[in-house]
Amino acid sequence: MILCVRFRLAPMHEVLLPHLVDLLTEFTPLVQADPAGEALADVRGALRYFGWSPAELGSVIRVRALALYGVDCAVGAGPNPMLARMAAREAGPGTTRVVEDPAEFLRDRPVRDLDGVGRATAHTLCGYGLDSAGRVADAPLAVLQRLVGAKTGRELWERARGIDRTPVVPGALSRSLAAERSFPHDELDPAAQRRALLSLTEELGARMRTEGQVCRSLTVTVRYADRGTSARTRVLREPTAHSAELTALAYAVHGSFGLQRARVRGVALRAEGLGPAEEAAHQLSFDPADDKARRIEAVADRARARFGPRAVMPGSLAA
Repeated sequence: MILCVRFRLAPMHEVLLPHLVDLLTEFTPLVQADPAGEALADVRGALRYFGWSPAELGSVIRVRALALYGVDCAVGAGPNPMLARMAAREAGPGTTRVVEDPAEFLRDRPVRDLDGVGRATAHTLCGYGLDSAGRVADAPLAVLQRLVGAKTGRELWERARGIDRTPVVPGALSRSLAAERSFPHDELDPAAQRRALLSLTEELGARMRTEGQVCRSLTVTVRYADRGTSARTRVLREPTAHSAELTALAYAVHGSFGLQRARVRGVALRAEGLGPAEEAAHQLSFDPADDKARRIEAVADRARARFGPRAVMPGSLAA
């Protein structure tokens, strides 16, 4: 049995996701963090050990998340990750939706709800009357393979029948990283807000370089004194974990808000579209300053790894 836990996290509190994932590891070591505040957990061993039903385990997880972090969640349970995700999308806050009969659960659902079915594939299938998971499941496999290809057709046919062979991969690299800074009072000074952004880009850049990752875009979220938020996302000119590039883009996004005298209570930064650094292309520059900055950054990373995160930092953050 697989649980999909959807934590109801505000953009400013996505930094709590690693702690919430650790909460799930108290029940099973097979936990995989997904983007958008989700986590998958293979709980077959936990259910046998504790003697609980999936709904009971979901209730325990919800109570602990509320008590420890003030975060509510919705839980979906099914025999595989796809069905667990679909059930979680249907579950209301504070409830657990359990898929008992996959065939009955899927039969009348739109084909676009199945994992791996994008807009183009759904349009092709609907054009032949295969607009529901039940109709796809009843169609001959050879017909599906002629429509969408051999491999995609077989995967689609299996998923329409409730079969998903995707494993839960513990410790899988996240596709996003988030961090935030809160101010002790309403902050009107743009310079103080920029210093907070600088500390965030330094933190996320160091984390990505340590994990051998780069990101493709940044999302800046600003939280105001009235608890309202504003968020904007911008794409980097190339995938990178270079702190100077991250800082320049974060400053540009922050400037685009036009905050002037807005009362700001906190800022958050999320690096999205993470991928392996060795697969990212870097445009070489004739500017020797760029190469020098990257060499200095590598030395600073080694110093932080040995002496702690505050061993090397920008001068404006040292005060």
